[in-house]
Amino acid sequence: MSCYEIEALRLGLMNVLGTEDEHARRHAERELEGHESGPIEALANAETLAAVERHLDAALVDLEEEIARTDADADEYDYMRGRLVAVRDAERAVSRITTQGEDVLSGLGEAHDVLHEAFPVDE
Repeated sequence: MSCYEIEALRLGLMNVLGTEDEHARRHAERELEGHESGPIEALANAETLAAVERHLDAALVDLEEEIARTDADADEYDYMRGRLVAVRDAERAVSRITTQGEDVLSGLGEAHDVLHEAFPVDE
C-alpha cells in the first residue's frame, strides 16, 4: 500500500518551491505509478500553493469516500484511516505555509510603505 496523497503532495510542493532533488522526485513518481489521475495527478502537477490546497482537498474527499466504502474489518481499513490522519495533518501544514507566505508578503508591503514615509520620493 502506498500513500498516494502524500507522494503527490511532495511532488506538488517540489514544483511550487522549485526543488530540484531528482532522487526524491523519481521516488515519488514511482510510488504514484498507475495512480496518476484525478486529484492525485492534479496535486502532483500543481504549480501554486492555491492549486496544492485545492487538489489536496479534493484528494482528501476521495480518500474519505474510499474509506466509507471499505469494510471496517478489511485488512487495509486501519492503514487507510492512518493515511487520512496523515493527509489531514499535511493539509494543516500546507495551510500554515500559505498563511506564513501571506504574512511575509504583507510585511514586505508594510516595510515598503515605511521606507517611503521615511524617505519620500519626488515623482
